[in-house]
Amino acid sequence: MIIGGSASQDLAAHVARELNEELCYVETKKFPDGEKYLRINGTIDEEVTVIQSTGYPQDENLMELLFIISNLKDLGAKKVKVVVPYMGYARQEKRFNPGETISAKIVCELIQAAGADEFITFNIHEECVLNFFDIPARNISAMPAIAEYLAKKFFKKSSKEALVIAPDKGAYGFAQEISKIIGCECTYLSKVRLGPDKVETRIVDVRCDDAGENTVNVDSVKGKHAIIIDDIIATGGTIVNAINILKQYGADSVDVCCVHPILTNNGAVRIYEAGANKIIGTNSLSSDTSRVSIAKSIADALRE
Repeated sequence: MIIGGSASQDLAAHVARELNEELCYVETKKFPDGEKYLRINGTIDEEVTVIQSTGYPQDENLMELLFIISNLKDLGAKKVKVVVPYMGYARQEKRFNPGETISAKIVCELIQAAGADEFITFNIHEECVLNFFDIPARNISAMPAIAEYLAKKFFKKSSKEALVIAPDKGAYGFAQEISKIIGCECTYLSKVRLGPDKVETRIVDVRCDDAGENTVNVDSVKGKHAIIIDDIIATGGTIVNAINILKQYGADSVDVCCVHPILTNNGAVRIYEAGANKIIGTNSLSSDTSRVSIAKSIADALRE
């Protein structure tokens, strides 16, 4: 049995279809004072999977997820698997400054205390967050789903004119993952200090090693279809900077891909104004840019 929370109902429906499982509907409404009412419609199976992202509004979606998990256990579910495609509060996994709340730890404890028996998420910003769980917890990559989408939409004949680029070294693993599937070159942008007060962002010259890994140099950007890849895009500042650099180096066109399209503070507008053709996100969050479905990836994980 699959249950979708308010933030992920469409995704849950597609997962249920992939698995040929029953989709159970959740009735929700708000009382005049803002409190949430929740009712699960249907007879509960012994094993249930709940799918609910906890993006904006984070507190509301998180509270709904906790209500659903706890209610399922009260109604007789023996095992509740929880799939949170995008996990809110996951970027505060430690105290960066004295006195800060480790919100990622608290969220994990709440989900577990509500009755979750297993936890699955996608491209969590820091995988160490999963260590806060005492239950089995997995972090799955959405890069194969994104690569499959790109291959169908852009590279039906050839991928030689494509270049996958990470906006920083931290996202280079994503670029490598996609480039291997598509069969094109990849690289990343890096900040180089030129002096005490001068920093420049450059395209890293990645060379081929003995194992035949992808090779790219800065001259090969010219005339290429550049694809920027990252896990999360929020305000879009980093992506805008990357687009400007790629245009400067002569990229023919630029598309922007990410797993979690948060896109706050007119982030999408800024990215399009910088010259991106498309913003391509997954449906871990519902937005106008959610073009890639991770339903099959979730279904495959649940089959394991």
